Amino acid sequence: MNLIILSDTHGLLRPAVLELLQDADAILHAGDINSQAVVDKLASFAPLYAVRGNNDKEWAESLPRDLTVTLEGIRFYMVHNKKDIPADLSGADVVVFGHSHKYSEERRGGMLWLNPGSCGPRRFHQEITLIRAEISGRNIRVEKILIPHEVT
Repeated sequence: MNLIILSDTHGLLRPAVLELLQDADAILHAGDINSQAVVDKLASFAPLYAVRGNNDKEWAESLPRDLTVTLEGIRFYMVHNKKDIPADLSGADVVVFGHSHKYSEERRGGMLWLNPGSCGPRRFHQEITLIRAEISGRNIRVEKILIPHEVT
């Protein structure tokens, strides 16, 4: 199973991101989507699992603040802001969060903690990133994808 894990698109789906979505079997979005149009576009590629971010206002009232989803036997816990992660993550294999716009990948206590960074509008001089992941059996392999910043 091929996953695309992203966050903080803030209304922007770059052509390079759309190209990567072509091969996705599922998409995880850790919030700050900014519009129903982006949700609809993402869902047109593959099943979409998304949480509400702090910038997702009235239009996103139906999106959950946190979400647990199991894909190919791997249990993902998703939330937008790391500070909102509960102390008890019983049963979770992977924690996905966003908000900081900074990529991170860390194994902690037998769990994989992932922040795909942001692939939306570039903030300051931060990288534009997302995660491509592959689940095979009960194993998950993640790859940081760096999207080139196009100067216009």
